Amino acid sequence: MANARNAAAPAAASSSSSSYSSSATDAEILRSLHRLARDLAAAEPPAPFLRAVFASVSRRAKLLVAVFDDLLGVAGGLPRSASLCLREVLLVLQRFKAVVADCAARSRMRLLLQSDEVAGRVRELQHDLATLLDILPVAELGLADDVADLLALASRQCRRPAPEVAAERELKASVLALIHEVEREIVPGRERLEAILEEVAINDPASCSEEIEILEREIGERLAERWTSAMIALVGLLRYAKCVLFSAATPRPMDSKVDLDDDAAEPPAPPPDFRCPISLDLMRDPVVSSSGQTYDRESITRWFGAGKSTCPKTGQVLTNLELVPNKALKNLISRWCRENGIPMEGSEPGKPEPAPPVAANKAAVEAARMTASFLVKKLSASFSPGSDNRVVHEIRQLAKSGSDSRAFIGEAGAVPLLVPLLNSEDAALQLNAVTALLNLSILEANKKRIMHADGAVTALCQVMGSGATWRAKENAAATVLSLSAVHSYRRRLGRNPRVVEKVVQLVRTGPSSTKKDALAALLCLSAERENVGKLVGAGAAEAAFSSISEEETAAAVLASLAKRGGADAIVKIDGAVARLVAEMRRGTEWSRECAAATLVLLCRRAGAAAVTQVLAVAGVEWAIWELMGSGSERARRKAASLGRACRRWAAANAAQDTDCPTSTVSPRTVVAQ
Repeated sequence: MANARNAAAPAAASSSSSSYSSSATDAEILRSLHRLARDLAAAEPPAPFLRAVFASVSRRAKLLVAVFDDLLGVAGGLPRSASLCLREVLLVLQRFKAVVADCAARSRMRLLLQSDEVAGRVRELQHDLATLLDILPVAELGLADDVADLLALASRQCRRPAPEVAAERELKASVLALIHEVEREIVPGRERLEAILEEVAINDPASCSEEIEILEREIGERLAERWTSAMIALVGLLRYAKCVLFSAATPRPMDSKVDLDDDAAEPPAPPPDFRCPISLDLMRDPVVSSSGQTYDRESITRWFGAGKSTCPKTGQVLTNLELVPNKALKNLISRWCRENGIPMEGSEPGKPEPAPPVAANKAAVEAARMTASFLVKKLSASFSPGSDNRVVHEIRQLAKSGSDSRAFIGEAGAVPLLVPLLNSEDAALQLNAVTALLNLSILEANKKRIMHADGAVTALCQVMGSGATWRAKENAAATVLSLSAVHSYRRRLGRNPRVVEKVVQLVRTGPSSTKKDALAALLCLSAERENVGKLVGAGAAEAAFSSISEEETAAAVLASLAKRGGADAIVKIDGAVARLVAEMRRGTEWSRECAAATLVLLCRRAGAAAVTQVLAVAGVEWAIWELMGSGSERARRKAASLGRACRRWAAANAAQDTDCPTSTVSPRTVVAQ
């Protein structure tokens, strides 16, 4: 599906086939003509309202199938004039097929809005085909009389003006009128919505969801500037229609995929081709470098930002640092993510699901308001877990569509209704409820609503501690992270021992993606000095050390704890300093920087207890020297500070003529910067 939706593919195929038609033999040309005509004869209309247009193409193609079938049986080569003419016919048929493929790749609503343009393209191609059939030297081909009659009939039919389709114009006018009514805050009737969607063959929640996804992609890629405003409005209308007409349908498995059999199971590993060669993580925004290799945009941008101009995979020097989006691969990754229930966004898993690049207009805003109101009313009147799950799933989907939708859902009173569902024993319902709250929490006003909702924080702790799936636990931790962005809420959450305990527990026991969110929550909570004592007491430092080689955020957590009063506790952890030195040598750029910052803070706050441990680590001088040479600007400063601290301590001990270990860091090795 992803490849079929790539609108650029037909154009590329058409341009490459031009060179083929000029170099192929007559026999190959005839076989290609026969195959193309057969494909066009069997082509299904992409939408009911274009049935008449595509039926005419199919009828002409069926006539040509019989003609080309007869020509394939002609012995010997074709006359030169006939050969040249048939090669031009091949190009026209290829353009016909490109139109068919292009229409199949479009959303049905965009196709309806552009139906006049599609019909115009078909008329032009039919006129070109008629002209070529008229000049084809039939007498030189030796065709049977009945076959020659079919050729003449095909030419006459191609020249026949296409009949005006009143129903198509009426449907388009009806859709545009519906948009204008919604702009005036008139709620569309159920029967009218149902009739319109039936005429465009959107008759179930799956086809409605797919139509929304394709429309959003087309808007983001600016494929129809003239109709962008109407398409944006239609996205909102389709969301409303999906809830009103199909809310009784069960959500697709890929929308709320949970693992009920294995609570500890991690999401499926992505195929090797979907991983970035630099980070080895799933590529969210694949781009192609000038060497032809594909990387995730964030990873390769960091690579270039470090001053490197070589291809990370091949080592060759790049002629330029331009990056070209790999849309075909991104479509494949998006489909794989949908099929496996994995969020496809530019941020890490578990973070609030991002809104698509859709600018709201009056009709879209009013449609979102209507949808939010309808869903919240339906949820408040629901008494069945199955019905709750379907409604909450739609609230979750709507909450990721934009800030207006999040505001309308919050204003309609969704938060108090969602909170009790966090304690549900239904795994899918719990996941949808916590993810809906996560998406809602992006909006500042909704943070307040969640923090003031009775039992909300307690319910989030319950999910983090004993949620039905790791995905639910992960999203609960991400919600805590989102709420902690507000200074006063960060303090309130830090004072709650259950919040601290459950977040630390997730860092200790969770799979990789869950640890990322839990560590990010710890980092945010540790930014408040009064929280640090509770975090250290709950074992946050030990938990961070347990993940330091896996997650770069762990080193940042340790640096934050050390900065705000946790240095003494960190120094007392067995092997802590040695692990920080190891991370300073082998970690990512950010984790090396944070490890160096932590060591500097330990030396300053804990004094001799820390410095003696640093100097006791074999190879520490090389780690400092290496970081000063290849680290970021901040990392180099921290490494220099660490070297100075070691030398000062060694000099002070030498002056006092004590028995403490002397520094192995020589002035030539560590130079202050």
